[in-house]
Amino acid sequence: MIIILKKNATPEQIEKLTSDIHALGVSIHKIEGEHTTVFGLVGDTSRINANDLSANEAVEAIHRVQEPYKMANRKFHPENTVIQVGEASFGGDEFPVIAGPCSVESEEQIIEVARAVKASGAKLLRGGAFKPRTSPYAFQGLHEEGIRLLTLAKQDTGLPIVTEIMSIGQLDLFADVDVIQVGARNMQNFELLKALGGTGKPILLKRGLANTLEELLMSAEYIMSAGNEKVILCERGIRTFETATRNTMDLSAIPMLKSMSHLPVIADPSHATGIAWMVEPMARASAAVGADGLIIEVHNNPARALSDGKQSITPAAFDALMKELRPYVELTGKQI
Repeated sequence: MIIILKKNATPEQIEKLTSDIHALGVSIHKIEGEHTTVFGLVGDTSRINANDLSANEAVEAIHRVQEPYKMANRKFHPENTVIQVGEASFGGDEFPVIAGPCSVESEEQIIEVARAVKASGAKLLRGGAFKPRTSPYAFQGLHEEGIRLLTLAKQDTGLPIVTEIMSIGQLDLFADVDVIQVGARNMQNFELLKALGGTGKPILLKRGLANTLEELLMSAEYIMSAGNEKVILCERGIRTFETATRNTMDLSAIPMLKSMSHLPVIADPSHATGIAWMVEPMARASAAVGADGLIIEVHNNPARALSDGKQSITPAAFDALMKELRPYVELTGKQI
């Protein structure tokens, strides 16, 4: 349930309304927008009589939120949420690009790539320290050493770092990580999501391989209801019957999510297609349909990458892509 307050509501009227709501056993999530103030009621609102609350002089209108996700719902929070990470902001007028290798392989590799992507305009550095792989025999990442090397790259370039967490037991290792990524396989690891709700760090939440948009938003709800509203949604392709690409990139998910939720939405054309030459056209398309940013895999030697070399682009290709993106980003009123 959401309550829209009158613009001329007095502090005394608002205090009375607040007291009445708390007496009903629910909490209030207050959203102050540029033109209006909204109370989002969190808890069991099924027994609340909207007519009784409407009698309060501070109330302009009351609406029930039918969708199961409340805090992630745009009805609950009409204005876009903007999440600041270093010098980049997601969800506003900027279009930040996150770039870096699938896996951190060595100090030389990650620093070389970090310097290259920063020079081309990337605002954050990605790199996998813990790698969830389909095969138990594939490279699983450098673990703690990978995070240490990412930190060195951050010190060298100033780029905030993004890396994926696999379990609650790894949380202490992520103290110096700027954005914690939840991969597709862990999108419904609810205990992990609740734990991330207590971190206060921005969370990059990727859509699962076969999950609906509502299920993605319900996963975001787990994080937000635990106290962390800094959630960035990521469309990274879904599994369909098509085998020509690694996944099927659901471009329609981007504008749909932005209509359903106030949270920033970015796209991952690398995992969505699994093919390096397709990254550039799908990145352009993502920008054109309103994405709030991109996450792209960049490797200095894709042919020798320890993971996902097939979908990684070179620093030179990334530099060209960043130049080509500008007019598509500007179509939606953003600046890269």
